[in-house]
Amino acid sequence: MECVVQGIIESQHVEALEILLQGLSGVPKERVRVHELCLKSGPNLGAVPSEVRLLCDLAQPTPSWTVRHVGGAMRGAGAEQMSVLVRTIVESKVGHNVLRFFYSLGYKLDHELLKEGFAFRFQRGAQITVTVTSANRMPKLHATDEAVPVTPGIQLVEITAPAAAENYNEVVSAVSSFSEYLAPLLHLSKPGISAGTAPTAAAAASSLMSNSRAKTL
Repeated sequence: MECVVQGIIESQHVEALEILLQGLSGVPKERVRVHELCLKSGPNLGAVPSEVRLLCDLAQPTPSWTVRHVGGAMRGAGAEQMSVLVRTIVESKVGHNVLRFFYSLGYKLDHELLKEGFAFRFQRGAQITVTVTSANRMPKLHATDEAVPVTPGIQLVEITAPAAAENYNEVVSAVSSFSEYLAPLLHLSKPGISAGTAPTAAAAASSLMSNSRAKTL
């Protein structure tokens, strides 16, 4: 299981967000450069379509592959009242020939993206990961070096934390509580529910940048 919220932020405020995350987490940021391929099943694999994502980590000296399947979200009155989405997820490390393997099964490439940015991973009531990335599309198949932004000037912020059936309530609370610290800079909500950019972002970013410069001096 995974608990997740998402939001968007203007690129001009990303540096301020990074300063805030650095102070809250107390850990160094990690570089993110991931080539993501979304595959969908063909008709030979059954009437119910399935989707998997292949993630190639290009930030490492030797690129590594992960296969990721995102399942359905938790349902019910309790889930509707949560500000955090709880969903099933399966991930596994795989070899570099994974794309050929899924093609042989009958999967087809639906789309691909290059996600670039940074992440912070830390413990704060749960094992929280905050990623800040820009999504880039490729003009030619797998041409990651030629990728261009899908939404220039806008970056995606995602907060995730692993959970289990016996502790998801505690993890939801931890993610929700941490999200409040970022509220002046961005609106965070369940994936698929766009809240737009925060009107207080410019003022909050200016304050964070000023405080950071003052500490440097």
